[in-house]
Amino acid sequence: MILNGKELSEKRLAIVKSEIEKTDLKPCLATVIVGEDPASQLYVRMKHNACGKVGIRSVGVELPGDSMTEDVINAVEKLNKDPAVHGILVQLPLPRGIDTEKVIESVIPEKDVDGFHPLNNGRLFSGRPDFVPCTPGGIMTILREYEIDPAGKKAVVIGRSVDVGRPMAALLINADATVTVCHSKTQNLAEETSKADILISAIGRARFVGPEMVKKGAVVIDVGTNHDENGKLCGDVDFEKVEPIASAITPVPGGVGPMTIATLMENTLESARRHANL
Repeated sequence: MILNGKELSEKRLAIVKSEIEKTDLKPCLATVIVGEDPASQLYVRMKHNACGKVGIRSVGVELPGDSMTEDVINAVEKLNKDPAVHGILVQLPLPRGIDTEKVIESVIPEKDVDGFHPLNNGRLFSGRPDFVPCTPGGIMTILREYEIDPAGKKAVVIGRSVDVGRPMAALLINADATVTVCHSKTQNLAEETSKADILISAIGRARFVGPEMVKKGAVVIDVGTNHDENGKLCGDVDFEKVEPIASAITPVPGGVGPMTIATLMENTLESARRHANL
């Protein structure tokens, strides 16, 4: 079974659009981007395009690449104080020299639709999630929509980043899975991954996960966005070799990526609802 994130994201975006049209809400997402990194600019454009599709107003704040930490925080604080802005997204990674943690902490939790603020992280890890990071949140939506219940399953997450790996593990624990987190220091990695009923790779290495690392019948979620030696877009998983073994698998592109953006739209709508006490 191919877990079609593109198709599912269109369905979720249609629901967001319908919810906005049924209310007087005017949700607004503000993005902050520092510098001219082409990948970051592309991601921000994709988010603004999604806003346009569903009726969310978007505001873009662009800062030069030589900005200081204080410059970025000042821009964020203006958005914090603007009652017309419901969600704030600081596009990562930030240029060297900027204190990313300070910038993330400057976004008030109520507008932290990216789910990166330590308070929102703490709520997630305490089992009372509020805004959760969009990629792990989108993955949980995929599992729910395709009726894949993590309860009682062994889940293995490859990668321990604060934006994907760690919150992904927390969400799976909250869903009653037994979770192992693997990373660059893990010994006998294939031994760990081949036990997984649900395998999620967020390691950022092209076609790293081969068939010898996957249990027959496993659900495989590929978070990777990489380019191989020929410049072709691919995931962390060697799709052609793993797909016959897996019971369900996400493609790259068209899997997790679109669901990340759909979840961002859902979080922004939810923030607008809360600001309006709905």
